[in-house]
Amino acid sequence: MARTVAERVGGLVLDKDLVRARVFPAEAIAYSTKQDDSVVQLMLEEAESCSGFSLTESSFWMGGPFSKKYQVDAVVEFAQRTGTSWRMVECVCPEEVALERLRADDEHVAANRDAGLYRKVKAGFQAIRRRKLVVKTTLPLDACVKQVELYLKKSK
Repeated sequence: MARTVAERVGGLVLDKDLVRARVFPAEAIAYSTKQDDSVVQLMLEEAESCSGFSLTESSFWMGGPFSKKYQVDAVVEFAQRTGTSWRMVECVCPEEVALERLRADDEHVAANRDAGLYRKVKAGFQAIRRRKLVVKTTLPLDACVKQVELYLKKSK
C-alpha cells in the first residue's frame, strides 16, 4: 500500500527490511531490537539526506518498525527536528488475515518474517497514542489508498 500511495502522491518508501539487507551481510543479520533500532536510524538519515527529495514531500516507512512507543517518538522527533510535518497511518487486519499473508509471501527478504514474529510483535505492541489514520487492510487496495490520500490532503 505504501508504494502505491507514494507513486500517486510523489512520496518515498523506505523499507526497513530492504535497508537492513543492503547494509548488513547475510551472516550479520540478527533481527534484534538493537539492529532494528540501528536500521530505523539509518532510514531516518537516508530520508534526511536524499538528494533531490524535499522532506516537505510525503515520506512513507514500512516494515513494521514502529511497534514500540519509543520508535514512534523517534520518528516524530525526527520530523520536528527537520521541520517536517508528519502523518501516521496504522494498518490493521484480523490475525488470521495477517498470518495468511505471511504464509503466502515466501519471497520476502526478511528471513524472520513468520507467524512467530507476528505473535511476538503483537504481544509487545504498544498502542499508538498520537493522531493517526487507521486503515483496515482487508478492504480493496484502491479503497485503502484513497483513505490515505484523503488523510494526507486533509491534514496538510
